[in-house]
Amino acid sequence: MSEARQLNSPSCRAAALHSPGESFATWGADILGPFPVAKGQCKFLIVAVDLFTKWIEAEPLANISAHQVQKFLWKNVIARFGIPSTLVTDNGLQFTDRKLNEFLTGLGIRHKVTSVEHPQTNGQAESANKVILTELKKRLGEAKGAWVEQLPEVLWAYRCTPQSTTQETLSN
Repeated sequence: MSEARQLNSPSCRAAALHSPGESFATWGADILGPFPVAKGQCKFLIVAVDLFTKWIEAEPLANISAHQVQKFLWKNVIARFGIPSTLVTDNGLQFTDRKLNEFLTGLGIRHKVTSVEHPQTNGQAESANKVILTELKKRLGEAKGAWVEQLPEVLWAYRCTPQSTTQETLSN
């Protein structure tokens, strides 16, 4: 196979999305839910993961909208870690909204949208989702509506657990 064909093969293109290069430069984001309605009428969870460090930020939401995504990104990613170079999301309406994309473009953030056929392209966000869901299920038992209260503990536990790739915790 020629070098040009290799570089354009699906596996090479997907790998390019997973080479963030430096801490907090490339984030993946996704929406989870609906969950059982919880405090504040929350039933969704927005999750963002830094593709380099695997740091997770998450916040409960009562509804899903591009405006909520923008507020979350500003408060939990940009204001805390600086302006990233790239955001990777699926092609949900809340992520493909014109105003959200104008916001991202205005800050110089490249928005890479994965296709429905290849959600694994945003694999880090999918992995973060799995961690959060597994831990919430373990902690909740029958108290399904208490997931909002358990979320900070789940995030703390994840951040204090040594990562398999580095054997270090994220909170070091």
